[in-house]
Amino acid sequence: MHDHVHDHDHPHTHDHPHGQAQAMSPEETLALLTYMLDHNRHHADELHEICHSLEDAGKAAAAEKLAEALHHFDHCNEYLAEAVALAKGE
Repeated sequence: MHDHVHDHDHPHTHDHPHGQAQAMSPEETLALLTYMLDHNRHHADELHEICHSLEDAGKAAAAEKLAEALHHFDHCNEYLAEAVALAKGE
């Protein structure tokens, strides 16, 4: 555990202090991580559909950028899936 603040580069500011809240149990951690992976996969599916809509609307440049973002999003989901597997002890 570490006790410092993470600043993230977003259009708005917020901090994530660590060490001040009670830690989650391993079961809670796994449940939340699994939920977040499923949630992200659902969003990836939605973004894929939006990409097709952009293509159909003649917005090729926007569709291309979204496709690039989806590529990275999929890689992130792969890392999350690996984290879930490792948290399960696989």
